[in-house]
Amino acid sequence: MRERLRRKYLSLGIGEFTAIAVFVIGALIGVMPRLSGSEPLALWAALIPLCLILAQAGTYWLLARAWVGESTMPRGLAGFYRLLRIVNPILLLGGAVVIAMSLPIGPGALILAIAIWVFAVIEYLNYFVVRLSYPLSRWFQEVGSWRTPRLMIDVRDAA
Repeated sequence: MRERLRRKYLSLGIGEFTAIAVFVIGALIGVMPRLSGSEPLALWAALIPLCLILAQAGTYWLLARAWVGESTMPRGLAGFYRLLRIVNPILLLGGAVVIAMSLPIGPGALILAIAIWVFAVIEYLNYFVVRLSYPLSRWFQEVGSWRTPRLMIDVRDAA
C-alpha cells in the first residue's frame, strides 16, 4: 500500500511541476509575442500566483512520499503550509489588483488573464480549503461532499 501511494504521490508531484513548465513555456512562446502594452503584466499577474500554488502542491506531494503510510508531516512543514494557507489568498488578491490596474487591455488578453487567475483560485481551494479534484466519472457525486484536501489533513494531523 505504501509503495502504491508513493508512486501516486510521485506522479502527482511531477504532474504539478510539469503543469508549471507547460504554462510558462506556453506563455513565453505562444502568448507573450502577441501581447502589447500592459497585457504581459496582466498575464504574469495571473500566472505567477498559479505557478506558486502549483509549486507548493507539487512540493507537498513529493515530500509526502517520505511519511505516507508511516508517520505524519513534520511539524515545521505543517506550520509552513498553514502560513501558505493565509499568504496565498493575499497573493491571489494582489494578482487580481494588478490585472485590474492593467486595464484597458484587449479582450483576448483580459479573458486569458482572468481564466488563468480563476484557475489559480480553484487550485488554491482544491489544496487548501475543499477537495475539488475527483475522477471525472465521480466528480458530480463527490464534489458536494466537501471533503478536506489531503494536504490539509496532513497539516492537521501534524499538530
